[in-house]
Amino acid sequence: MSDRTRQPAGWQVEQSASEAYEQYLVPAIFAPWTDRLLETAEIREGDRVLDVACGTGVVARRAAPRVGTGGSVVGLDINDGMLAVAAETAADLQPSIEWRRGDATDLPFSDERFDVVCCQQALQFFDDPGVAVGEMRRVLTPGGSVALSVWRPIDYQPAYVVLADALDRHVGDEAGTMMRSPFPEWDGEDLQTLVRDAGFDDVSVTVEIGSVRYPSVEEFVRREAASSPLAEPIAAVESAVRDDLIREVADALHGYSDDDGIVSPMESYVITADR
Repeated sequence: MSDRTRQPAGWQVEQSASEAYEQYLVPAIFAPWTDRLLETAEIREGDRVLDVACGTGVVARRAAPRVGTGGSVVGLDINDGMLAVAAETAADLQPSIEWRRGDATDLPFSDERFDVVCCQQALQFFDDPGVAVGEMRRVLTPGGSVALSVWRPIDYQPAYVVLADALDRHVGDEAGTMMRSPFPEWDGEDLQTLVRDAGFDDVSVTVEIGSVRYPSVEEFVRREAASSPLAEPIAAVESAVRDDLIREVADALHGYSDDDGIVSPMESYVITADR
């Protein structure tokens, strides 16, 4: 799917998936978790920080003030659309951020270049996560640290269980699989092993519990679709089918509804390790 996706009027505004990701998912999900990740990473003034698979750059943007003018921040992503939005969003930020296109499994940096490497909710998408973590170690200085976050399995994310199941029934198995893809079936031991096997020491895996809020069930479905490859398959179904999908999700999430819309728990692993 191209980054730019056209949608029927009344369902989605016409914009790129990357723009929608920054507008919808970053404030609702990724920005709050970014603060937790950066606190865990213990970034200090003067640090050189790499944000791997930076997306639209929220981790890099929030790391920049922490490192100050004596430090530096680089955001790397393989998606040109994400990098374009990242650069535009951070255009006036000081210190400025360097945006680089590159593959996490073959980082385009010299050995021992960075003091801290962060990677928020992307490890599960890499073709070879072990190689990617090994690359993160390679570009770290001796004594440097890595801070990663990975969603816990989908059973720990009630709203997304409901949405994935509804997508199976109303849009198709492929759509349901897409919705489940951010939530790997890894447990803490799997992550410990993955990071240790890449050569890291002092590996710590903790469980963090937060929440996600949307103003309505329809907006939950619409914004998740607009920000991902789900945009086309959901937009392609008849409006009556989409209405049935939203009604099913609303019924299932009734217990998570309040006067401000819907709210649901989300759980993530946060992994830290030293080189």
